[in-house]
Amino acid sequence: MNPASTFSFDMSYCGSPPLPDELWQRWNFDPILLTVLTLLAVVGATWMRHAEGPRRWAFGGAWVLSAVLFVSPLCALTVALFSARVGHHVFLAMVMAPMLALALPAPSVRGLPILPPLAVSSAILWFWHVPDFYVSAFTSPALYWSMQASLLAGFAWFWRGLIWSEAPMAVGVAALSSAMQMGLLGALLVFAPQPLYAPHLATTPAYGLSPLGDQQLGGLIMWVPANLPLMALVLWRLAGALGPGREARG
Repeated sequence: MNPASTFSFDMSYCGSPPLPDELWQRWNFDPILLTVLTLLAVVGATWMRHAEGPRRWAFGGAWVLSAVLFVSPLCALTVALFSARVGHHVFLAMVMAPMLALALPAPSVRGLPILPPLAVSSAILWFWHVPDFYVSAFTSPALYWSMQASLLAGFAWFWRGLIWSEAPMAVGVAALSSAMQMGLLGALLVFAPQPLYAPHLATTPAYGLSPLGDQQLGGLIMWVPANLPLMALVLWRLAGALGPGREARG
């Protein structure tokens, strides 16, 4: 009996949940995705031709990570394991989003607002982890890509404010606030008395995890490792604010 038989994955973008022995055969060669990635590489290389080195590296890193997230077998693994999908979301929000924020040209006005992107990115994160909305992403490729695009865009906007704002205290408070709300969501998942996400109820035993154990692992990922980039950002901005260059400008 197929372990996914209790849930229909007919419309799941990344396909049916793989068994461990077939995982490395599950590369995603969706022609539309590959075409979009190729066009992004060409347009990005042209756009970044005269950009500074850090911007070029940031764009290249974001492109490579997007290929890993959506072309590699990780895409299929996120169908089987909630913890894998949480990790997928963490890479989008905490690694790829700041890379995109760095790849974009510096804003002409440095006083970028922090509160609106903090509120929007937090709302998007919670929205897509409400069980009903989370499950909906398995029922339609359009909803799957809505989840991915909204998480990436919301957090890229937030990271752009964190990186370029000239108010280090506001940046620190915003970053800590984002870390706290993400940690709260992670803690709720860790301490939930039962598994909440129907797509994974029958798919985790093949990987040696119970559905609840898989959910707890996902919560731990969101609770601790996901917040490390935000903590690094806080330290970087505070070091810049307290460094000798800041004193000289004063």
